[in-house]
Order: sequence, then structure tokens, then C-alpha cells
Amino acid sequence: MNPERIKDDRSNKDNYFGQDVYVPASNWFIAASLVLALILNFLPLQGDILIFRPDFVAIAIAHWNINHPHKMGMNVAFGMGLLMDVGNTGILGQHALAYCVIIYLTLIFGRRLRLFNSMQQAPQIGLILLIMQMVVILVAISGGSALPDKQYFFATVTGTLLWAPGSFLLTMLLKQKPDSDAL
Repeated sequence: MNPERIKDDRSNKDNYFGQDVYVPASNWFIAASLVLALILNFLPLQGDILIFRPDFVAIAIAHWNINHPHKMGMNVAFGMGLLMDVGNTGILGQHALAYCVIIYLTLIFGRRLRLFNSMQQAPQIGLILLIMQMVVILVAISGGSALPDKQYFFATVTGTLLWAPGSFLLTMLLKQKPDSDAL
């Protein structure tokens, strides 16, 4: 037997009481975060700020599908995508298809993503956001649009950078409040 491993096992048992307990996310909380993400996507920005704005709805959908896959599904993603398409006056269904691809990929890689902390999840989420943007581009090209320039992909970079703080914020809001009557 390895004495260092035994020592590590004991330290994990002692650290059990120091772990955070989170309240399960309610359907209202998930819906409110998706509405807030939709509002952030529809903010009227111009110039360089618009280039760097990530897709907040995609980030929120990915977060909820990784952490609560039983509460987020293709129907919610498809509906949010249709709302994005109507709001952006784009090709109807391109964001819906892209958000369904996000749901599919986060369901496939969800067990692996849950093993990592949010900083380690960020590059993998960046890849998922890049695939989402490629789906949007393919649908737009098939509809007759021109290819976007390389600045179009800056949103993936900012979405990857915002993954850790956004995930931290959404999980901290679910942290259980300390009970003053507890022993």
C-alpha cells in the first residue's frame, strides 16, 4: 500500500464538510437566465463592440445542458434559436439548428465536461461555440449569403473567455445560504 495515497484518502474525507452545497436550479431560474441572455444578445451595439459580443444564449444553453441536462432539451434550444432568428431578421432556423447542435455536443461530452472545473471546460466550450458558428455560416451560405471575414470568429474567443465567469456566476446564485440555526 502506498502511504501517500492513504493520506490523500483521509484528507478527502476530512474535506467533505468543507464542500459547497448547491440548490437545484428551478425552471424559473433557468428561464430567467435564458431571457437575460436573449436580452444581452439583442442589445443594440455598434462598431467594434458588436464584433466581440459573444452569443450569450449559446453560453447559457451550454451551461444549463452541462449542469442540468434533464431540464434543458432540444425543444428549448430550438425555441430560443427561433427567437434569435426572428430578432436578428436572419434565415429562419439557422440559430435553431446551431443551438440544437450545442445541445447534442454538450450531451455527448457532458459527463466528461462535468469532471473539469470551469477553467478547464473553457477550451472545450470554445470548440463547441466554433462548431456552432460554422453551422450558422453553412446555413447562411446555403441561403445565398457571402462568407464572413475572420472578425466573425472573435465572438468565439470572447465566449470562451466569458465561460468561466459566467459559469461561476450562475453556480454562485445557486449556492445554499448558511443556516443560522444549524449546529
